[in-house]
Amino acid sequence: MAILTATFLLATPALAAAPQAITGRWLTPGNNAMVEIAPCGTSLCGRIAKILDPKAPKNAKDTNNPDPAKRTRPIEGMNILTGFTAAKADWRGQIYDPRSGKTYRSIVKRTNAGLEVKGCWGPFCQSQIWTPAK
Repeated sequence: MAILTATFLLATPALAAAPQAITGRWLTPGNNAMVEIAPCGTSLCGRIAKILDPKAPKNAKDTNNPDPAKRTRPIEGMNILTGFTAAKADWRGQIYDPRSGKTYRSIVKRTNAGLEVKGCWGPFCQSQIWTPAK
């Protein structure tokens, strides 16, 4: 019994250190898009499930992509979060910004307000809060 108790106590900090789940549907700031985060292979990915911005052109394309071969692909349905794996208290991967055509290192974690999504270039990060879609 003492061995079982010791094993549980040693395993508990490892469980507490795991980040909260981020899968599901999320609304970007200003409710411009709905992003769906789900498993893809051994990591998590997030795709633009729906463009909600009424000012966005119908069938918007990835025109700012640095790769000319990708500039005709539709933004709706595109993965913008890729390769996210669990770290100690957050998820880490890459985020693609179709407005700028740039990919950034990204850190994502659950907060009381929703999902904190950071895009980072070097030591500089910019955050935004995504809210759960209903």
